[in-house]
Amino acid sequence: MSAKTKIVVLHMKELIYTGIFAALGILFIALLIMMFLPGKKDSDTPAQDPSVTETSSLYIPGIYTTELVLGNQSIDVEVIVDRASITSIRLVNLNDAVTTMYPLLQPTFDSICEQALTLQTLENITYSTESKYTSLVLLEAIQHSLDKAFNPKAQN
Repeated sequence: MSAKTKIVVLHMKELIYTGIFAALGILFIALLIMMFLPGKKDSDTPAQDPSVTETSSLYIPGIYTTELVLGNQSIDVEVIVDRASITSIRLVNLNDAVTTMYPLLQPTFDSICEQALTLQTLENITYSTESKYTSLVLLEAIQHSLDKAFNPKAQN
């Protein structure tokens, strides 16, 4: 038997690149595993008073929209909530044609938003008799968005 000697030439630059790519690959796989494995997210947060937790999780934080169709135009009522409160209510995609056809829409909406942000509820919202139906439509759209945001776990 004859022994065949093989000579392998490794360049230092190739070894360094290979090592860097291997380390990045391992780091990438570790990050993917940490992101997609189900875990206990609540255990990462510090312990809080149970009464504070119940009131602070009234809503699921996010932006919730409800489409409101007026004639052949549609606008979106956008409600932004955090865990405990309503932070913003606004009309999205409101164009001049809608404000011209429904002149009470914007002032009524502004009044309702001001009251809702102050009271943090849609109960006891007051509106004028001139804009009764406009107010009812807007209140229903806002309530629908808040229903989407409501955290069912807050009913404990």
